[in-house]
Amino acid sequence: MFILKRQDVDIKNIQHPKKDQQIPILSYQGQTFRLLSVFNAAQEEEARALWRDLTDNRGKACVLLEEPERFSVWGKVRLEDIDAGDDAQGTPAAQPLIQACLLLLQALYIDIEDLLGGKQAGLFEKDIAGILIQWKFPQVGSEKAVSTLLTMDPLATQVPAWEELHLQKLLEEMHRLGKNYFGNANFTERALDALEDMPAGDRGTFVNWLGQSPPGKLWK
Repeated sequence: MFILKRQDVDIKNIQHPKKDQQIPILSYQGQTFRLLSVFNAAQEEEARALWRDLTDNRGKACVLLEEPERFSVWGKVRLEDIDAGDDAQGTPAAQPLIQACLLLLQALYIDIEDLLGGKQAGLFEKDIAGILIQWKFPQVGSEKAVSTLLTMDPLATQVPAWEELHLQKLLEEMHRLGKNYFGNANFTERALDALEDMPAGDRGTFVNWLGQSPPGKLWK
């Protein structure tokens, strides 16, 4: 629909009516758009491909925003729909991102069990369950559902429809808990080794996304 520069638009955050999170909203000529995906400067082709797919193949009204350090794709939304809760589910993150985060979660859980014992692993499971339930992660309404996440094969099973904001929160909390259990951040390298099970392209997609997301600096 539109390819715009940063000076063409106004971007502000609004409070989600049903979640404890801020929603970036782009305004252009009286129209409002919600952030769908972010790409770094080297991913211009991927950003344009997503934008074209959404506009040409799926009939979505979208903006491709070009900035010096990144590209971002925004989908048209009415603020009254968000206020009414109609858009509460947002847009799920790409499947490889969700799969990778689940692999990291499982790797951290196994690491705690192997190095600290079953009792500590059980406490970690309760900690994670509390976080996912508190932050209302979709398809996680009980501790039993969290147990399933820790044992399922994310590469062969349908993964939950989580948004990128959910994934960022999960990565932040996993890093915080990992440091609490191990006393340092050395666990990140061991956990990231679990991504070797992913197809190279999907793994690259996650690594690129992680590098430009807020928790990325924690997992370097």
